[in-house]
Amino acid sequence: MPPAVRSDDEVRAWVHGWDLTTAEVWVAEVDGVVGAFLRATPTWLDDLYVDPTYAGQGLGSALLELLKSLRPEGFGLWVFRSNRPARAFYAAHGLVEGEHTDGSDNEEREPDIAVHWPRQVAG
Repeated sequence: MPPAVRSDDEVRAWVHGWDLTTAEVWVAEVDGVVGAFLRATPTWLDDLYVDPTYAGQGLGSALLELLKSLRPEGFGLWVFRSNRPARAFYAAHGLVEGEHTDGSDNEEREPDIAVHWPRQVAG
């Protein structure tokens, strides 16, 4: 992952400002503790985060599969080119990499990739 460009306080303020009237947030709990969350709009997966304590337990997979079931027309997301574990995770779940950028349009100024879950075609 690229170095953070925001302080912890700035991240907290950013999260506090999320407009949840235009997005859905789902959480995965383990023994009453939030181990992962997903935030999405009708067409984009904005955030999928798994607490490292719970990595490898299927929480991220469960949330992603939930979103796929809720978005039969598909959705997109951005991932940093350097985030190989995330890229492998999305590929393993059937998402397809598309446009590669030089990162000039993101805060981190790091190359990124548009990833899409295409609509599945019956037949």
